[in-house]
Amino acid sequence: MKKVVLEVGISLAEALLIVALLVSVAYAATGTWHVGFAVESGSMEPHMQVGDLILVQAPQRTTITTYEEGKSIEYTSFHDYGDVIIYRPNGRSSGSPIVHRAMDWVEKGEKMPGGRPAPHAGYITKGDNNSGYDQPMLGVGPVKPEWIIAVARARVPYLGYPKLILKKGF
Repeated sequence: MKKVVLEVGISLAEALLIVALLVSVAYAATGTWHVGFAVESGSMEPHMQVGDLILVQAPQRTTITTYEEGKSIEYTSFHDYGDVIIYRPNGRSSGSPIVHRAMDWVEKGEKMPGGRPAPHAGYITKGDNNSGYDQPMLGVGPVKPEWIIAVARARVPYLGYPKLILKKGF
């Protein structure tokens, strides 16, 4: 019995060591503990599908290129101009983060889509499959840099489903 308990303990220690190593390598590579996000809606179709796992990079480790900038320098990400960002709407930590494209940057007081002046500087965002911008549609302000959790870098189809199942009971 002692031998079995010892073997189980060693196996658990090895498993924990492997997980710690994987997490450390992922953090070193991406600069964030948020290695990936599951796509929860069809707002980014056809470039991202519900159930995709989006691998990310920390916003501090990159420069975010907007759609407008991307168009002028011919920079694309996920088959369209500009970067896709993952952000917390209005900086709230409750609720799901939004995965949408950074379309433009506005300064405080400049007109946002919908005609209202921007209450502060930030990114104007939009889902690739949405008819309008997030700011008037979702009632969010321009996305402040500190609200951005990550920048999308790669898509792995279907690997986000386990998280969706656990979260929503799909």
